[in-house]
Amino acid sequence: MECVVLAAGEGKRMRPLTAKRPKVMLPLANKPMMEHLVLAARGAGITDFIFVVGYGEREIRRYFGDGAAWGIHVKYTPQRQQLGTADAVRAARDLVTGKFLVLNGDMILTTEDLASLSRQPAPCMGTSTTHHPQDYGVVVCENNLIVSLEEKSQKPKSTTINAGAYLFSPDIFDRIDRVRPSSRGELELTDALLELIAAKKMHAYPLSSWMDVGHPWDMLDANTTMMESLASGSEGTIEDGVFQSGAVVVGEGSVIKSGTYIEGPCIIGKNCRIGPHAYIRGATSIGDDCHIGHSAEIKNSIVMSGTRIPHFNYIGDSIIGSDCNFGAGTKIANLRHDHKTVRVCGKDTRRKKFGAVVGDGVQFGINCSVNVGTMIGSDTRFGPNSYIEGCIGDKTIIR
Repeated sequence: MECVVLAAGEGKRMRPLTAKRPKVMLPLANKPMMEHLVLAARGAGITDFIFVVGYGEREIRRYFGDGAAWGIHVKYTPQRQQLGTADAVRAARDLVTGKFLVLNGDMILTTEDLASLSRQPAPCMGTSTTHHPQDYGVVVCENNLIVSLEEKSQKPKSTTINAGAYLFSPDIFDRIDRVRPSSRGELELTDALLELIAAKKMHAYPLSSWMDVGHPWDMLDANTTMMESLASGSEGTIEDGVFQSGAVVVGEGSVIKSGTYIEGPCIIGKNCRIGPHAYIRGATSIGDDCHIGHSAEIKNSIVMSGTRIPHFNYIGDSIIGSDCNFGAGTKIANLRHDHKTVRVCGKDTRRKKFGAVVGDGVQFGINCSVNVGTMIGSDTRFGPNSYIEGCIGDKTIIR
């Protein structure tokens, strides 16, 4: 069975983190989120993959290659224009040979669910439940058949949603050929599914576990989930006087200096310098070639490769892009005084604690203060003692 992974989109809601990389290559537990999905499918016995690529495809091709490093076979098919999800699936038409899975590349699924989904009668849709169904396609099921599907309804009929995982047979392509552009000008896979639903042919498979990474702050929960089964291990150097609790992974070439306190689960990449006297708290992942220095505290955050947080810094519940530099004393707040949920650029994160989204290549002068719920574009520069809040575009300079 082939597995088609839809990985052509930019992920505009993930900006500025997708300014220099496709969404599916954003890291969770120091691996691209798409790699976690591929590993789950491989665990279900699937070894033949078709990646539908477009935006940032060079990075995907360079990372996965032909798949041999993972013991799988990968073929690529481009979606040159973002014409919609139906068009993305159609791009794989000449490469599938029988029943095939279709998976959105930006979600987290388990091996067990993928194995079970692949054994269902086709066509079949993976479903899940959520407390905010109005953000998704809402489905109603009767006796394991889907009887209705409504996109992003403000008055949803149920809390069951389309999870973006499907099992199809090749005849889905004939139905896709009949799809016409929607009001958004896109060829929507939903229209092909509605035809199957009307014919009472669309089966439902309720997924036991599913996570959607639709916004930057969703990465924090997904990052934590990916580290739940983490096993401690070190290929680096850990000096005397380092305290570790819980599961901690230290990559090759990294040095953890004396006086550092690490609470797991935590992943530290290759060739990092941590400490002395750094405090890294649980559910934090630090990419390759990072420096976390003296009296720096990092909590429940994702720090991407090449970033330097060298001294007297605090970063909590935040996503930090690659190749950033934090001047001494720069701190990110992560809790409102009124304890309401944090909003970022007008969007409710539904989180009581959230710090900031910081794009790639951002440079902070000394003693900068970043307020809760701030979004900072890539390649932005801040002078010393800057007070930073709100939504700040790419390449902004604040002196």
